[in-house]
Amino acid sequence: MEFHFELDKISSQTKTQQLLYAINESISNGELKEGDFLPSINKLSKQSGISRDTIFKTYSILKQRSVLSSTPTKGYFVNSVSFKVMMLLDNFSAFKEQLYNSFRNNLPKSYTIDLLFHHYNADIFDQLILNSVGRYSMYVVMNLNYQRTEKVINKIDPEKLLILDVGMPDNPDVSYVNQDFTLGVLDCLKEGLSKIREYSQFNLVFPDSVSISHPRGLIQSFNYFCTHNNIESSVIKNMESFPVESGQSFLVIKDDDLVNIIKQCKNKKLRPGKDVGIISYNDSPMKEIVGSGITTISVDFKEMGGKAARFVKDKVKIFDTLSPRLIWRGSL
Repeated sequence: MEFHFELDKISSQTKTQQLLYAINESISNGELKEGDFLPSINKLSKQSGISRDTIFKTYSILKQRSVLSSTPTKGYFVNSVSFKVMMLLDNFSAFKEQLYNSFRNNLPKSYTIDLLFHHYNADIFDQLILNSVGRYSMYVVMNLNYQRTEKVINKIDPEKLLILDVGMPDNPDVSYVNQDFTLGVLDCLKEGLSKIREYSQFNLVFPDSVSISHPRGLIQSFNYFCTHNNIESSVIKNMESFPVESGQSFLVIKDDDLVNIIKQCKNKKLRPGKDVGIISYNDSPMKEIVGSGITTISVDFKEMGGKAARFVKDKVKIFDTLSPRLIWRGSL
């Protein structure tokens, strides 16, 4: 099948970006196969109305990326059919590693994954998205903010985009696999009610810094649970200045605060699971073996990675919200 290109004169993308996207799209859809030749620079210039220099620049970029090869007599042809995936996560952590490994292991070896991080920085997020448009077959993006989807994401073809972990896309055509931070958390707390009642106070450690990645609906679920069950409670913003005492229990979001609580227990000779109760948000292999194990509330990040891989591999839309579960260990 011969490649054809029509320039969108009102697009915010440059001519080079549009042509890059069109060629990559044709390869991803199977319209251009390995060994197929693209139109000559002169022919494509006449057919599309864009300059020879722009076409030469685009072909050269794709050749640098090993998407195209060329011969002096025949021109440019598809070098190999490969699928490049962009995976943009917020930051690196133990459970994100589980997510990535599951994603990688559930994709064929011919799929190349570029793993990037935005660290909740809006400028970095925008730049990474803008630089990626047209360069990848599929996009898996962990949202910048749980309350909304950044406008720059709209530059990605919704058929190729999966929003991961947090937030509901504004565009109903965009696929997502997110987690339930509110009712799902409440169900887990209800399951742990009898154990939580064994302590005189239940504290949620929720510093301002985690409100970027965790919706405040989690606080509402915590407060509802404690009020409804007549449990004395508090929301702690700064664990550094909060003294851990016998009879307290904690729901901890950040691992730094979890370490703080465990250190205080050790220094005061308090026993986690006996004198002090601990529930940590987001499971990881390390939490299985610390002390007698840390009880967690967590979605299955291996399952999340597997679902993301199926979206990328099968190109079938998915609209799924994963509920967390309470994983019992010795700390509660």
